[in-house]
Amino acid sequence: MRRSHDATTESREVFEVRRALIVLAVLAGQLLAGPGLSAAAAPAAAGTDVASTDAAAREAAPTGADARRQAATGAAAQRVALIGVPALHWNDLDPTGTPHLWALAGSSAIGSLSVRTVGNVTCPYDGWLTVSAGARSAVGYGCGAPPAPEQRGDGAVIPDYRYLIDVAGNREAGNLGEALKAAGQCSLAIGPGAALALADREGRIPRYHASPAQLAAGDLERCRLIAMDVDDLVRPYLAGDRLPATPDQLTPAQRREALRLADAKAGALLAALPTGTTVLLAGLSDHGSVPHLRVAALHAPGAEGRLLGAASTRRDDISILPDLTATVLTELGVPVPATVVGVPMRVGERGATIEAMARADATAQTMRSAKGQYFTGLAVLQVLFYVLAFVLLRRRRRLPWVRVAAVALAALPVTTFLVNLLPWSTHLELFGWMLAWWAAIVALALAGPWRRRPLGPLAVVAGVTALTLAADLLTGTTLQLNSFMGYSAEQGARYFGLGNIPFALFATGTLLTTTVIAHRWPGRAGLAAIVGLGAGAMVLGGSGLGSDFGGVIAFVPGIAVTALVLTGKRVSLVKLGLFCVAGGVIVMTFAWLNYLKPPSEQTHLGRFVGQVLTGEAFDVIWRKLQAMLATLLSPNLMPIVIVAVAFLVYAILRPDEASAGVVPAAFEHSPALRAGLIGTMVAGVVGMLVNDSGAAVLSMALALAVPLLLATGIGVLVAREASAPGVGEELAGVAK
Repeated sequence: MRRSHDATTESREVFEVRRALIVLAVLAGQLLAGPGLSAAAAPAAAGTDVASTDAAAREAAPTGADARRQAATGAAAQRVALIGVPALHWNDLDPTGTPHLWALAGSSAIGSLSVRTVGNVTCPYDGWLTVSAGARSAVGYGCGAPPAPEQRGDGAVIPDYRYLIDVAGNREAGNLGEALKAAGQCSLAIGPGAALALADREGRIPRYHASPAQLAAGDLERCRLIAMDVDDLVRPYLAGDRLPATPDQLTPAQRREALRLADAKAGALLAALPTGTTVLLAGLSDHGSVPHLRVAALHAPGAEGRLLGAASTRRDDISILPDLTATVLTELGVPVPATVVGVPMRVGERGATIEAMARADATAQTMRSAKGQYFTGLAVLQVLFYVLAFVLLRRRRRLPWVRVAAVALAALPVTTFLVNLLPWSTHLELFGWMLAWWAAIVALALAGPWRRRPLGPLAVVAGVTALTLAADLLTGTTLQLNSFMGYSAEQGARYFGLGNIPFALFATGTLLTTTVIAHRWPGRAGLAAIVGLGAGAMVLGGSGLGSDFGGVIAFVPGIAVTALVLTGKRVSLVKLGLFCVAGGVIVMTFAWLNYLKPPSEQTHLGRFVGQVLTGEAFDVIWRKLQAMLATLLSPNLMPIVIVAVAFLVYAILRPDEASAGVVPAAFEHSPALRAGLIGTMVAGVVGMLVNDSGAAVLSMALALAVPLLLATGIGVLVAREASAPGVGEELAGVAK
């Protein structure tokens, strides 16, 4: 207790000293530099703002890095200040608690920053290291605060810096510092994180101050790039220089106090910056075990009130950490190294508000907090369904109800995308709209005249699933963002295109829909539908619209096997291997064409080609392989795979015992369905092996295909029973 009391007293003393230094720094900055950016840093202050022009000029102002440089006071005088405030998200900003940051955001283009690097959460060390590299980077061990540099004259050196490159495998560490050095550009780092970002490959920083209180007259005039680490907000969260495993260990009052310190330090720099400086504000890291979208703001002429996004995410309001590296270099007119993954941020349309940015994170958190429970519930429903179906089918009881349950179960996945056609932000709204879409699809599948046809419900559910995802790809993939089966920006795995689980549903829905067409129009017409529509869906997923790598490799053998089985041809392991190779060739063609585009327009397909050429591709493949293997232990995914495959195999080998002949009845009714199911299984297995989502791909393919197969078989049996002659009819026939 005594030690705890002493530590608390000491921390309070440090707190008071830091507050005094910050206040002195603010006053000194205002005396040295005049108004500078202080107008932007003070709420409702009188005077001239850097970004203040008349309304007509703002509307006509061009956007983008080049246009902003033209609108500034001249390329030679252009300065950039990067203010990193690790752990800062949009809910933190308000006019009274953070007046300087609030005013800065209000006069800037704003957006959400996805800070994910390698792990699920990002510590300050990894965040600043990623800015240094221009690519997602991680220190490789327990992560927390960046190391404190050792002062060397006007500059500093980061101890054991080469560890990051030689041992931790961060080959691109130092990209930003080396690019500035090669261009002869002066840079000034304030604080440990900023030093890490601006260090060259030997860990040297040409000019360094530990805090803004050490700034001397003229320091900010000498260099065109100033970076400052404002660690006051994240520092109280760190335990022994490590990010905690708890979601949020500070009380609201403690966080507000930390925010006031951070705001004061940022205000000190803003007050001292020369007029015309472009300011980048970034919440560079997480603060606990839960990832969040963080603050991204760009203060420049014509940017006020606009959205801030990047081509790297194809989102007008979302950017990633490596984009900061590319933006800083582009603003300074320094060539961006080819190994920098990020692209310059782009200023978009008007209408950006702090409230909208806060809602974006709240929506992502709503989805994230329920995602585990959703997949657990889905796995439980799948297992219960197969157990009950096994019991009821063996007894030939309640067949119509089993069919309804099968259709309802298969209709669940697509509702996770359709829900984003409607506004929602709470769990009640989310699940309420999903329930409404689910009821509508089930009613459509079972209430129309097609319900009397065995393949009718399958055609509706599979068709709705395939068409929904195809339309989403054609319209910018807005339905997959913040979806249980899609992706969310704060997780940082994907921001656009066709995700791995959506691929499984898209491929399965497409193959099953085309087999219905082949059943209705057998022969060449049906075969052409399978090949043509399947190939079209594959191109849609693998081209720039879908940017899906592993999906193409899996889709090709799925289409080919379906076509071969439909025509009665034998499928061998050699043919299957050749189909997979063909898929690899096709996807690498897509990747090569993407690689030929300018770096700012490339997706991860084109960047993978660059990684192959630089020898980095093996590391990428190894990480994906590890992620795939990890999914094999998933308690939510593997039960779906195991129970669905076991039921299917048993139903085929022992049809009378397992399913009262439902599966053989479905195959007998429609040989095309048998071909489509085999093709779906092939695509699912190959997709599991070549995607980092692993078991998720196969489990979702089975979750859609197998219930629809059972619904079809039951439809066949029910139709047979309805058409069988009764006793009276038989006696009447005998009498005649």
